[in-house]
Amino acid sequence: MSEKKKSAYAEAGVDIDVMMGSLQNIKADVKSTNTDGVVSEIGSFGGLFKSPGADSLLVSSVDGVGTKLKVANMANVHTTVGQDLVNHCVNDILVQGARPLFFLDYLGTAALAPQVFEDVVSGFCKACRENGAALLGGETAEMPGLYPNGEYDLVGTIVGTVERDKLITGETIKKGDVLIGLPSTGLQTNGYSLARKVIFETAGKKLDDLVPGTDRTFQDTLLAIHKSYLNEVMPVLEKVDVHGMAHITGGGLYDNVPRVLPKNVDAQFDRSTWETPAIYKFIEEQGNVDHEEMYRVFNMGIGYVLIVAAADVEETNSILKSNDQDALVVGEIVEGSGKSVLIN
Repeated sequence: MSEKKKSAYAEAGVDIDVMMGSLQNIKADVKSTNTDGVVSEIGSFGGLFKSPGADSLLVSSVDGVGTKLKVANMANVHTTVGQDLVNHCVNDILVQGARPLFFLDYLGTAALAPQVFEDVVSGFCKACRENGAALLGGETAEMPGLYPNGEYDLVGTIVGTVERDKLITGETIKKGDVLIGLPSTGLQTNGYSLARKVIFETAGKKLDDLVPGTDRTFQDTLLAIHKSYLNEVMPVLEKVDVHGMAHITGGGLYDNVPRVLPKNVDAQFDRSTWETPAIYKFIEEQGNVDHEEMYRVFNMGIGYVLIVAAADVEETNSILKSNDQDALVVGEIVEGSGKSVLIN
């Protein structure tokens, strides 16, 4: 019996049969993320979700994982970047007090590699389950000639909800408030273009080399999953009047915290209050990167910041620690003009 003739579209680089087979393989995993609000099945033209109600606001955000994908490709490890993307998006809306409802993804590639696709989606599903969000739908686009062969891009959109009277805007932040820093799990999803250049080109390191001063490889360090702070921070929001929060992504402490500051105060961080992880010291020294620039490119060990009244610090830290979240008092709010000021 003769082999099935390859379609003209497949000859051009897009095999619909491969795509449809992979979509069938992920259906059960995606369905495992369903929450009470989901009222549609995967494969519909649009995902359906129940409205959270008239007294609630919808909060949305869209983001990617940048050139961390290059490291995933180097290591041939694709189960973590989906988790990175979901968690990053969850943190972005958490700063306004929002809990996620659902997540949508985009994966663009030259030609679909079924196992890579399924590994990435498994990461989406794992993180969605952990954050109580539904993977409501997505788009997988094969575009030979636009993307390099063997590589792919990821983008995620999240939609969450917060009650109107519980929205956190930062406008109540005042002089004397305290900055509480939650440690990051690594580079998270920012600064990878500089990190890759320094580590693999300038320093000539390999993925399985150990980061100096640690017992972890560069692969494990660079692919460490971007942490979601949702399950640790939400219990704080239920009991403490949090004045403001910031997710420390691209722009670091310098650019992210001012996004929630009133114009009459500054956030003064004392860098002596936390230990800078070894990976950043390596990048700074090997790449001859200016010390202040490091705090603008990377999170430098602080992944999330809460701003609370001084009287609420003890309770805030107690709640965080009861949920296995380390917390550090890393600074205070002082008079100023809406900037981050880093000292020591």
